[in-house]
Amino acid sequence: MPPVTPPTRRTQQQRREETRQRLLDATIDCLVEHGFAGTTTQRVQERAGVSRGALLHHFASKADLLAAATHHVAEQRLAHIRAETDGGAAHPEHGLALLRTAMSGPHFLAGLELWLAARTDPGLKAALLPAEREVGAAQRAVIADIFGPKVAARDDFAMLCESLLVLHRGLALTGVLREDPAFGDEMLRLWAERFLA
Repeated sequence: MPPVTPPTRRTQQQRREETRQRLLDATIDCLVEHGFAGTTTQRVQERAGVSRGALLHHFASKADLLAAATHHVAEQRLAHIRAETDGGAAHPEHGLALLRTAMSGPHFLAGLELWLAARTDPGLKAALLPAEREVGAAQRAVIADIFGPKVAARDDFAMLCESLLVLHRGLALTGVLREDPAFGDEMLRLWAERFLA
């Protein structure tokens, strides 16, 4: 009988990171399921299966937790796009479809919950702004990767990026009440005619 290898013990750093990931995932799940008002630190802690002390060790306030969760969701969406394009320019229609997928659905709506709450919560707004700036820069880099260096070198590239992101956010918001994917497809087609022709 072969010798049994004892399981590898996780380091304290690995355990801390796993706890942090569980808290971030639980936060996103709570935002999706309960909205901003129903996402409490106690609910997040229970869903993550951690103690109050563990939550406070990683995040000193609810605003800090929510800002980190915003960044976490954006990183996941951007990683998915990067994996799909594999670092090379995508066909414009494929690139638009990737962005639409990344900027819709429950996780994106969780982020929008936070944006809306930040409108009337100065502490949350202050916590979200640095994360949103980082996310915005990463989104512009991904858009440059998707459409290639020729598009990224254009004088109106910043406007191209912002208009595309605003369009996707608007489609995600209106999609809550408008169940007509063809409408979004037509809006993106018109955007592509304007900016990619």
